[in-house]
Amino acid sequence: MAVPENDAHAGTRNKVARSILVHGPSTAADLAERLDLTAAAVRRHLDALLADGVIEARQQRVYGQRGRGRPAKVFALTDAGRGSFHQEYDILAAEALRFLAEVAGEDAVMAFARSRVAALETKYLPVVESAPEGKRAEALAEALSADGYAASARQAPGGEQLCQHHCPVAHVAERFPQLCEAETEVFARLLGTHVQRLATLAHGDGVCTTHVPKNVTGRNPA
Repeated sequence: MAVPENDAHAGTRNKVARSILVHGPSTAADLAERLDLTAAAVRRHLDALLADGVIEARQQRVYGQRGRGRPAKVFALTDAGRGSFHQEYDILAAEALRFLAEVAGEDAVMAFARSRVAALETKYLPVVESAPEGKRAEALAEALSADGYAASARQAPGGEQLCQHHCPVAHVAERFPQLCEAETEVFARLLGTHVQRLATLAHGDGVCTTHVPKNVTGRNPA
């Protein structure tokens, strides 16, 4: 039985949106290659997603020396687009943390944030410690991806970048950055080095990016 044309288009459109979720802001060429689609087909679906407010167009960020010409246009999920991927409980979570802050203060929110990620640290520690030297950021990215964070690790000047293309608490973290701070502390302890957050979904960036310096050796950063 043939799939109705509208259903087929909706299915492909969802694949385009999910590919942007998993891989971060992407060019039309990236999506065409990744999904084995023609450039014309990708642009048609991108136009529909733009019209629906699921994605937005941005100028591609260039790291290092910039070549000639204008940067390529990339497409990133909007808040509404990310909201379609399982963030329905955001309002309740934000209200609960707001109440906690009012009753017990901002320090209580930080204590909650650290408690929340403590279980992740315990879970990821054996995975990271068993990874070969130089592969620990990659191992952490794989562990995060298994928990729905759509993470990846890539080489960057001076080390690596740990990227998370999805965060289930991004909207809540807009009001309560303690959630991001606690997670960054855990990354530093797991990787054994001082890491630096360069961008977050909570601040409107297309991806959460954490810089991991070279020569990651183990836990207990100095």
